[in-house]
Amino acid sequence: MSTTEITRDRIIATDQLIRPHIRRTPVVEASGADFGLPPVQLVFKLEFLQHSGSFKTRGAFSNLLSRAVPPAGVVAASGGNHGVAVAFAAMKLRKPATIFVPTVCSPEKMERIRGYDADLVVTGERYADALAASDAWAAEWGALGIHAYDQVETLLGQGTVGLEFEEQAPSLDALLVAVGGGGLIGGVAAWYSGRTRIIGVEPEAAPTLSYALKAGHPVDCPAGGIAADSLAPKRVGDLMFPIAERHVEGVLLVPDSAIQEAQEALWRVLRVVVEPGGAAALAALLSRCYVTKPGERVGILLCGGNAAGVDFRKPSLNQAGNSNLSPVERALNSQLE
Repeated sequence: MSTTEITRDRIIATDQLIRPHIRRTPVVEASGADFGLPPVQLVFKLEFLQHSGSFKTRGAFSNLLSRAVPPAGVVAASGGNHGVAVAFAAMKLRKPATIFVPTVCSPEKMERIRGYDADLVVTGERYADALAASDAWAAEWGALGIHAYDQVETLLGQGTVGLEFEEQAPSLDALLVAVGGGGLIGGVAAWYSGRTRIIGVEPEAAPTLSYALKAGHPVDCPAGGIAADSLAPKRVGDLMFPIAERHVEGVLLVPDSAIQEAQEALWRVLRVVVEPGGAAALAALLSRCYVTKPGERVGILLCGGNAAGVDFRKPSLNQAGNSNLSPVERALNSQLE
């Protein structure tokens, strides 16, 4: 594996390969004032509306469509979202899938994996435990291993998020991206290649890229916190790290309380439900870890939505009989038709 394989041309080719199987997720613009911030322009990429509920579907299809799948099918280890995505892609392409997850994986994600007809194995307390078990399974049964973040095809697939976002929202001054193993920010940073400021956001309890940048290479670090099922591997990937060194401006650490505040704000302001990992990028703004400049246009990736739902009520109707639409509902009406 080589970082030189993660190029803009290959991301374009990957986008063409997986395009028939993924959604072009919409964007919605809002003022920072809506969130109690300075009135800069915020541009949200609603990637949680992707098939299977997260950006991970892109990397899953990239792997399944560009690599030979043996009769034993595919195997993956995941904190949750990658497993859901691989299970979904395998179901759509009619390939067997076995998914290993740790006990920290949420019941909602386990249910979705089973719902996509994959074999689910729950083992160990953290992602690293599930990864070791999946590697052993692949060696024993000859299944194709699909890594959640440290694989060329995975990074190329996640890079299509950046390609798509730039088409929809050109000329961003900065783009905030949540970091776990680094597949998303690695692919996105490879796409932008320094043309936009890319800033990582990590939970304080899972500072994988922060530790790696300080050490000069990926290192083991704490793996916990509110987003442990999506943003808490032991270390970032070896493939993404050189990309981050070149093209990621910095990494911000946010407390769990800010991530929860971001989830609540997204529901209150935009009427969307995202999981903790999906809200981490906005948490950097709400916690003032990232301070905007006047006139700045900031992109925010909402990357995952596999969370427990809220108690929805029937929408109130106005006198004309039409629902009162939130900004996201208006965006969806225009972009998903």
